[in-house]
Amino acid sequence: MGRALALAETVMAITSPNPRVACLIVRQDQLLASGATQRAGGPHAEVMALRQADERGCVTTGSTIYVTLEPCSHHGRTPPCVDALIRAQPARVVIAMRDPNPLVGGQGIARLRAAGIEVRVGVCQEEALALNPGFVARMTRKTPWAWLKLAASLDGRIALANGESQWITGPAARADGHHWRARSCVVLTGSGTVLADNPQMNVRHVETSRPPIKAIVDTRFEVDENARIFDGIKTWVFTCSGNPEKARRLAEKNVEVVELPPNNGRVDLGAMMRWMGQNDINEVHVEAGARLSGALLQAGCADELLVYLAPVLLGDAIGMVGMQALQSLAEAQRFEFMETTALAPDLRLRARHVGHWKSLMESVQD
Repeated sequence: MGRALALAETVMAITSPNPRVACLIVRQDQLLASGATQRAGGPHAEVMALRQADERGCVTTGSTIYVTLEPCSHHGRTPPCVDALIRAQPARVVIAMRDPNPLVGGQGIARLRAAGIEVRVGVCQEEALALNPGFVARMTRKTPWAWLKLAASLDGRIALANGESQWITGPAARADGHHWRARSCVVLTGSGTVLADNPQMNVRHVETSRPPIKAIVDTRFEVDENARIFDGIKTWVFTCSGNPEKARRLAEKNVEVVELPPNNGRVDLGAMMRWMGQNDINEVHVEAGARLSGALLQAGCADELLVYLAPVLLGDAIGMVGMQALQSLAEAQRFEFMETTALAPDLRLRARHVGHWKSLMESVQD
């Protein structure tokens, strides 16, 4: 299963809105064939592995099949994978985690068992979920999984008091951040960042065949039509202010303006996340200023922290997130560290929201 998970990781940036899945076919500890899910509309992992087995002349009868997600049991863009597995006549199927999609939800497992195939579920379950938190979140709570990318000093500052922030972290940390952009479905920022820094918000330091959608939270629709972020890659602007003429001009640059009802005079971030869930978005990479990052945290929309920590001290400067003062520690949002990586001279820290992750884990258990 560990080998299957590693294979699934190789298609991290191409399968959306489908999950990242891999399948291995094994007999007597010998690998017969393997496959991973392709682009949406293309073959799923099980079909890829079975095709390879057929091309190699391998007999799958009596084999053990390892798959990182419960085989689908419904007709979507492709036929049900569980039918292909049953035809292959394995003796056993080992599944990392149950599919939370209500169109599947245990039916694939039940059909395998009804066909007389031994099924084991839950092997490396948490590792499998870590590959697909966005898909599971969208299936269960109808919103994507969002992480905040923050580049900060040791004393938690993201910019000097005058706004200067380039560069707090080193080249390795900045390049690593582009890997996270590439795996996401959407790269989200705020109008303040666009106005102040005029960033491109694209993927540059790694190759990708599926550039993520760009998105801007812009309550008053103030963004400059000639900003570098509008480079032809699909972009969404979430706003509360209508300007049909400006929206028409931006549409020529592959920009869609999404008007949402305000919440306390600003874009309703919860409504924005629900809109993205309805539009098949699994993962959102947030790269914004302290105000938007803090607002997402306060709205309960931030699931994970991706913090690049530089060994410098900036003193009285701009903090990582702008949040309202708490009256007690009991009000604090709790995250748990789950990874620390050295990217000399910096560190990358990852932390998940405790409650959000627990909810996802419960949804994939058999």
